[in-house]
Amino acid sequence: MAIISDIQEEEAPPPQQQAAPAAVDVDLEVLEAVLERKGGALPFLHAAIDVAHRRSDLFRDPSAVGKVTAMAAACRAQVEAEERKARDAKRKAAELEKAAAAEKERVVKAAAEKEKRESSVVTEGRVAGSSAEKDASTEVEKKEGKANKPNAGNGLDMEKYSWTQQLPEVNVNVPVPEGTKSRFVVCEIKKDHLKVGLKGQPPIIDGELHKPVKVDDCFWSIEDGKALSILLTKHNQMEWWKSVIKGDPEVDTQKVEPETSKLSDLDPETRQTVEKMMVSDVHKPD
Repeated sequence: MAIISDIQEEEAPPPQQQAAPAAVDVDLEVLEAVLERKGGALPFLHAAIDVAHRRSDLFRDPSAVGKVTAMAAACRAQVEAEERKARDAKRKAAELEKAAAAEKERVVKAAAEKEKRESSVVTEGRVAGSSAEKDASTEVEKKEGKANKPNAGNGLDMEKYSWTQQLPEVNVNVPVPEGTKSRFVVCEIKKDHLKVGLKGQPPIIDGELHKPVKVDDCFWSIEDGKALSILLTKHNQMEWWKSVIKGDPEVDTQKVEPETSKLSDLDPETRQTVEKMMVSDVHKPD
Protein backbone atom coordinates (compact mmCIF):
# COMPACT_ATOMS: atom_id res chain seq x y z
CA MET A 1 0.00 0.00 0.00
CA ALA A 2 2.81 2.34 0.79
CA ILE A 3 4.29 1.74 -2.66
CA ILE A 4 1.02 2.62 -4.48
CA SER A 5 0.75 5.80 -2.48
CA ASP A 6 4.24 6.87 -3.48
CA ILE A 7 3.52 6.26 -7.16
CA GLN A 8 0.37 8.35 -7.00
CA GLU A 9 2.24 11.18 -5.35
CA GLU A 10 4.94 11.09 -8.07
CA GLU A 11 2.35 11.18 -10.89
CA ALA A 12 0.47 14.14 -9.45
CA PRO A 13 1.49 17.37 -11.27
CA PRO A 14 3.12 20.18 -9.29
CA PRO A 15 0.77 22.88 -8.07
CA GLN A 16 2.54 25.46 -10.26
CA GLN A 17 1.96 23.45 -13.47
CA GLN A 18 -1.72 22.99 -12.65
CA ALA A 19 -2.16 26.74 -12.36
CA ALA A 20 -0.59 27.49 -15.80
CA PRO A 21 -3.78 27.12 -17.89
CA ALA A 22 -5.56 29.54 -15.62
CA ALA A 23 -2.74 32.09 -16.05
CA VAL A 24 -2.78 31.67 -19.84
CA ASP A 25 -6.52 32.26 -19.90
CA VAL A 26 -6.07 35.44 -17.90
CA ASP A 27 -3.43 36.70 -20.33
CA LEU A 28 -5.69 36.00 -23.32
CA GLU A 29 -8.51 37.85 -21.61
CA VAL A 30 -6.21 40.82 -21.08
CA LEU A 31 -5.22 40.85 -24.79
CA GLU A 32 -8.84 40.53 -25.85
CA ALA A 33 -9.79 43.39 -23.55
CA VAL A 34 -7.10 45.56 -25.13
CA LEU A 35 -8.46 44.79 -28.60
CA GLU A 36 -12.07 45.43 -27.55
CA ARG A 37 -11.15 48.86 -26.21
CA LYS A 38 -9.74 49.68 -29.66
CA GLY A 39 -6.78 51.40 -28.08
CA GLY A 40 -4.68 50.87 -31.18
CA ALA A 41 -1.89 48.51 -32.17
CA LEU A 42 0.76 49.82 -29.77
CA PRO A 43 -1.14 49.05 -26.53
CA PHE A 44 -1.88 45.58 -27.93
CA LEU A 45 1.78 44.96 -28.77
CA HIS A 46 2.84 46.25 -25.36
CA ALA A 47 0.47 43.80 -23.69
CA ALA A 48 1.66 40.93 -25.94
CA ILE A 49 5.31 41.68 -25.17
CA ASP A 50 4.47 41.78 -21.46
CA VAL A 51 2.84 38.33 -21.73
CA ALA A 52 5.85 36.98 -23.65
CA HIS A 53 8.15 38.42 -20.98
CA ARG A 54 6.21 36.82 -18.14
CA ARG A 55 5.42 33.53 -19.81
CA SER A 56 8.69 32.81 -21.67
CA ASP A 57 12.43 33.33 -21.70
CA LEU A 58 12.31 35.18 -25.06
CA PHE A 59 13.93 38.36 -23.87
CA ARG A 60 16.72 36.49 -22.09
CA ASP A 61 18.06 35.90 -25.61
CA PRO A 62 20.23 38.93 -26.62
CA SER A 63 19.00 38.58 -30.24
CA ALA A 64 15.33 38.76 -29.25
CA VAL A 65 15.00 42.48 -29.98
CA GLY A 66 16.49 42.02 -33.45
CA LYS A 67 14.14 39.15 -34.17
CA VAL A 68 11.11 41.19 -33.08
CA THR A 69 12.34 44.11 -35.19
CA ALA A 70 12.79 41.85 -38.20
CA MET A 71 9.22 40.57 -37.76
CA ALA A 72 7.94 44.17 -37.61
CA ALA A 73 9.99 45.09 -40.71
CA ALA A 74 8.56 42.09 -42.58
CA CYS A 75 5.03 43.15 -41.66
CA ARG A 76 5.77 46.72 -42.77
CA ALA A 77 7.13 45.45 -46.13
CA GLN A 78 3.97 43.39 -46.60
CA VAL A 79 1.77 46.44 -45.88
CA GLU A 80 3.77 48.56 -48.35
CA ALA A 81 3.41 45.85 -51.01
CA GLU A 82 -0.35 45.73 -50.45
CA GLU A 83 -0.63 49.53 -50.63
CA ARG A 84 1.49 49.61 -53.80
CA LYS A 85 -0.67 46.91 -55.36
CA ALA A 86 -3.82 48.87 -54.47
CA ARG A 87 -2.37 52.07 -55.97
CA ASP A 88 -1.35 50.25 -59.15
CA ALA A 89 -4.83 48.76 -59.46
CA LYS A 90 -6.41 52.17 -58.93
CA ARG A 91 -4.09 53.82 -61.47
CA LYS A 92 -4.73 51.09 -64.02
CA ALA A 93 -8.48 51.46 -63.53
CA ALA A 94 -8.16 55.24 -64.01
CA GLU A 95 -6.08 54.74 -67.18
CA LEU A 96 -8.62 52.27 -68.56
CA GLU A 97 -11.46 54.68 -67.78
CA LYS A 98 -9.56 57.53 -69.43
CA ALA A 99 -8.79 55.39 -72.48
CA ALA A 100 -12.45 54.35 -72.71
CA ALA A 101 -13.56 58.00 -72.49
CA ALA A 102 -11.03 59.01 -75.18
CA GLU A 103 -12.19 56.19 -77.44
CA LYS A 104 -15.81 57.19 -76.93
CA GLU A 105 -14.98 60.81 -77.75
CA ARG A 106 -13.07 59.70 -80.85
CA VAL A 107 -15.99 57.59 -82.04
CA VAL A 108 -18.48 60.42 -81.43
CA LYS A 109 -16.23 62.93 -83.19
CA ALA A 110 -15.68 60.59 -86.14
CA ALA A 111 -19.43 60.05 -86.43
CA ALA A 112 -20.07 63.81 -86.30
CA GLU A 113 -17.42 64.48 -88.96
CA LYS A 114 -18.86 61.74 -91.16
CA GLU A 115 -22.36 63.19 -90.78
CA LYS A 116 -21.00 66.65 -91.53
CA ARG A 117 -19.23 65.40 -94.67
CA GLU A 118 -22.33 63.58 -95.86
CA SER A 119 -24.46 66.66 -95.16
CA SER A 120 -21.94 68.83 -96.99
CA VAL A 121 -22.00 66.51 -100.00
CA VAL A 122 -25.81 66.61 -100.06
CA THR A 123 -25.82 70.41 -99.67
CA GLU A 124 -23.21 70.88 -102.37
CA GLY A 125 -25.21 68.62 -104.63
CA ARG A 126 -28.33 70.64 -104.01
CA VAL A 127 -26.49 73.94 -104.48
CA ALA A 128 -24.86 72.66 -107.64
CA GLY A 129 -28.22 71.46 -108.91
CA SER A 130 -29.89 74.74 -107.99
CA SER A 131 -27.05 76.74 -109.55
CA ALA A 132 -27.21 74.67 -112.70
CA GLU A 133 -30.96 75.12 -112.87
CA LYS A 134 -30.59 78.85 -112.29
CA ASP A 135 -27.89 79.18 -114.94
CA ALA A 136 -29.97 77.15 -117.36
CA SER A 137 -33.02 79.27 -116.60
CA THR A 138 -31.02 82.48 -117.06
CA GLU A 139 -29.61 81.20 -120.32
CA VAL A 140 -33.08 80.29 -121.55
CA GLU A 141 -34.39 83.69 -120.55
CA LYS A 142 -31.57 85.38 -122.44
CA LYS A 143 -32.22 83.28 -125.52
CA GLU A 144 -35.96 83.86 -125.33
CA GLY A 145 -35.47 87.54 -124.51
CA LYS A 146 -37.59 87.24 -121.39
CA ALA A 147 -37.56 90.40 -119.24
CA ASN A 148 -37.76 90.54 -115.45
CA LYS A 149 -40.34 92.29 -113.34
CA PRO A 150 -38.82 95.54 -112.01
CA ASN A 151 -38.21 96.12 -108.33
CA ALA A 152 -39.88 98.96 -106.41
CA GLY A 153 -37.45 101.40 -107.99
CA ASN A 154 -38.06 100.37 -111.60
CA GLY A 155 -34.76 98.51 -111.74
CA LEU A 156 -33.44 95.09 -110.69
CA ASP A 157 -31.82 93.54 -107.63
CA MET A 158 -28.72 91.76 -108.92
CA GLU A 159 -26.34 89.37 -107.17
CA LYS A 160 -23.54 91.94 -106.79
CA TYR A 161 -25.50 95.18 -107.02
CA SER A 162 -28.96 96.64 -107.38
CA TRP A 163 -30.22 99.56 -109.38
CA THR A 164 -33.24 101.83 -109.67
CA GLN A 165 -34.22 104.47 -112.17
CA GLN A 166 -36.41 107.34 -113.11
CA LEU A 167 -36.54 108.90 -116.55
CA PRO A 168 -33.68 111.36 -115.91
CA GLU A 169 -31.28 109.11 -114.02
CA VAL A 170 -30.17 105.68 -112.82
CA ASN A 171 -29.04 104.95 -109.25
CA VAL A 172 -26.68 101.99 -108.71
CA ASN A 173 -26.10 100.59 -105.21
CA VAL A 174 -23.05 98.34 -104.68
CA PRO A 175 -22.53 96.72 -101.23
CA VAL A 176 -18.93 96.99 -99.93
CA PRO A 177 -17.26 95.84 -96.69
CA GLU A 178 -18.32 97.97 -93.73
CA GLY A 179 -15.84 100.73 -93.01
CA THR A 180 -14.69 101.06 -96.64
CA LYS A 181 -13.11 104.44 -97.32
CA SER A 182 -13.29 106.35 -100.58
CA ARG A 183 -9.56 105.90 -101.16
CA PHE A 184 -10.13 102.17 -101.51
CA VAL A 185 -12.78 102.58 -104.22
CA VAL A 186 -12.29 102.37 -107.97
CA CYS A 187 -15.14 104.06 -109.86
CA GLU A 188 -14.63 105.04 -113.48
CA ILE A 189 -17.64 106.58 -115.22
CA LYS A 190 -17.37 107.14 -118.94
CA LYS A 191 -19.97 108.05 -121.53
CA ASP A 192 -20.55 104.43 -122.56
CA HIS A 193 -18.68 102.45 -119.89
CA LEU A 194 -18.81 101.86 -116.13
CA LYS A 195 -16.14 100.21 -113.97
CA VAL A 196 -16.66 99.78 -110.20
CA GLY A 197 -14.69 97.85 -107.58
CA LEU A 198 -12.14 97.97 -104.77
CA LYS A 199 -8.43 98.47 -105.25
CA GLY A 200 -6.49 95.24 -105.51
CA GLN A 201 -9.62 93.19 -106.22
CA PRO A 202 -11.46 92.12 -109.40
CA PRO A 203 -14.05 94.67 -110.58
CA ILE A 204 -17.59 94.28 -109.30
CA ILE A 205 -19.04 95.99 -112.39
CA ASP A 206 -17.11 96.38 -115.62
CA GLY A 207 -18.94 96.74 -118.90
CA GLU A 208 -20.60 98.86 -121.55
CA LEU A 209 -23.51 100.94 -120.36
CA HIS A 210 -26.97 100.21 -121.71
CA LYS A 211 -27.26 103.83 -122.90
CA PRO A 212 -24.88 106.84 -122.88
CA VAL A 213 -24.68 109.11 -119.82
CA LYS A 214 -23.72 112.72 -119.14
CA VAL A 215 -20.37 112.16 -117.43
CA ASP A 216 -20.19 115.65 -115.94
CA ASP A 217 -23.53 115.12 -114.21
CA CYS A 218 -22.62 111.71 -112.73
CA PHE A 219 -21.10 111.17 -109.31
CA TRP A 220 -20.63 108.52 -106.60
CA SER A 221 -20.45 108.44 -102.82
CA ILE A 222 -20.15 105.96 -99.91
CA GLU A 223 -23.35 105.54 -97.90
CA ASP A 224 -22.94 104.63 -94.19
CA GLY A 225 -19.52 103.15 -94.91
CA LYS A 226 -21.02 99.97 -96.33
CA ALA A 227 -22.49 100.77 -99.74
CA LEU A 228 -21.30 102.58 -102.84
CA SER A 229 -24.01 104.79 -104.36
CA ILE A 230 -23.58 105.84 -108.02
CA LEU A 231 -25.77 108.37 -109.81
CA LEU A 232 -25.82 108.07 -113.60
CA THR A 233 -27.52 110.92 -115.43
CA LYS A 234 -29.03 109.65 -118.65
CA HIS A 235 -28.11 111.36 -121.90
CA ASN A 236 -31.58 110.69 -123.23
CA GLN A 237 -33.95 111.42 -120.37
CA MET A 238 -37.04 110.32 -122.23
CA GLU A 239 -36.49 106.56 -122.15
CA TRP A 240 -36.31 103.75 -119.64
CA TRP A 241 -33.22 101.59 -119.33
CA LYS A 242 -33.59 97.83 -119.57
CA SER A 243 -30.30 97.26 -117.71
CA VAL A 244 -27.28 99.14 -116.46
CA ILE A 245 -24.71 97.01 -118.28
CA LYS A 246 -25.35 95.45 -121.68
CA GLY A 247 -25.68 91.69 -121.38
CA ASP A 248 -27.00 91.76 -117.80
CA PRO A 249 -30.55 90.59 -117.04
CA GLU A 250 -33.10 93.07 -118.35
CA VAL A 251 -36.13 94.64 -116.74
CA ASP A 252 -39.57 94.67 -118.31
CA THR A 253 -39.94 98.38 -119.07
CA GLN A 254 -43.67 97.95 -119.70
CA LYS A 255 -44.09 97.39 -115.97
CA VAL A 256 -42.12 100.37 -114.67
CA GLU A 257 -44.04 102.85 -112.50
CA PRO A 258 -42.80 106.44 -112.60
CA GLU A 259 -43.33 108.58 -109.52
CA THR A 260 -46.67 110.40 -109.70
CA SER A 261 -45.16 113.66 -108.53
CA LYS A 262 -42.48 113.51 -111.21
CA LEU A 263 -45.01 112.71 -113.93
CA SER A 264 -47.25 115.58 -112.94
CA ASP A 265 -44.32 117.97 -113.13
CA LEU A 266 -43.91 117.30 -116.83
CA ASP A 267 -45.54 119.45 -119.44
CA PRO A 268 -48.62 117.91 -121.12
CA GLU A 269 -46.81 116.94 -124.29
CA THR A 270 -43.94 115.22 -122.47
CA ARG A 271 -46.31 113.53 -120.05
CA GLN A 272 -48.35 112.18 -122.96
CA THR A 273 -45.18 110.80 -124.54
CA VAL A 274 -44.20 109.06 -121.28
CA GLU A 275 -47.63 107.55 -120.82
CA LYS A 276 -47.51 106.30 -124.38
CA MET A 277 -44.14 104.68 -123.65
CA MET A 278 -45.66 102.94 -120.64
CA VAL A 279 -48.32 101.38 -122.83
CA SER A 280 -46.56 100.60 -126.09
CA ASP A 281 -43.00 100.15 -124.82
CA VAL A 282 -41.63 102.08 -127.81
CA HIS A 283 -37.79 102.22 -127.68
CA LYS A 284 -34.98 102.88 -129.99
CA PRO A 285 -32.98 99.83 -130.98
CA ASP A 286 -30.06 99.01 -128.68
